[in-house]
Amino acid sequence: MIDRRCESFAEAFAGIGDGARVLVAGFGEAGRPNMLIKALLDSGIKDIDLVSNNAGDGETGLAALFYAGRVRKLTCSFPRGAMRELAHELVTTGKMELEVMPQGTLAERIRAGGCGIPAFYTPTSYGTMVAEGKETRMFNGRGHVLETAITAEIGLVKAHKADRFGNLTFLNLARNFNPLVAAAASTTIVEADEIVELGDIDPHDVHSPGIFTNHLFKTEEVPEASWQDWRKSA
Repeated sequence: MIDRRCESFAEAFAGIGDGARVLVAGFGEAGRPNMLIKALLDSGIKDIDLVSNNAGDGETGLAALFYAGRVRKLTCSFPRGAMRELAHELVTTGKMELEVMPQGTLAERIRAGGCGIPAFYTPTSYGTMVAEGKETRMFNGRGHVLETAITAEIGLVKAHKADRFGNLTFLNLARNFNPLVAAAASTTIVEADEIVELGDIDPHDVHSPGIFTNHLFKTEEVPEASWQDWRKSA
């Protein structure tokens, strides 16, 4: 019987060592798997090669990974916002490597990784600093940049509903990077607001099939105070 429900975070993160690439879904806080991010902090994994649309906000959620000094490299489309000062400090002091690209390029690189496409050409960023050092080619008189696919050892995903097979439904704006991350990671860990019985999700509402889900948890609210635990390992 297929059952993706997992009993412990230790089991879900077992075998993942320091230096792993981790894909974290979400558009801002929409669809952000904060419970799993806290579990990642608690796992003790460091030197993370993090791929996320942005760098988080405040000192909780995704931002806590940076304050705890766990991120070796950040690949994103928007490292500024509330995290601009810390991100700038980490990069300029050599504590973190940063790769920035257009949001659509980031999404397509992750999608390509999930589809088994090794690379693709895009006109976005041609002739800019983002394209420096990358292969370029002309198509129909227009310049294009070669971008490589992104895959990862771990993908952290937030779903609205899931069944025990791991079929997932995302709510509204949360249906952003979540399906892409689920497909591009070797091990996809999911937190879902609700876990329902088989057949309770209409097939037309399955936004990510269970074949991409490895471990499944029910979302529990992370108390604000518990985020301070990361300071102990900072």
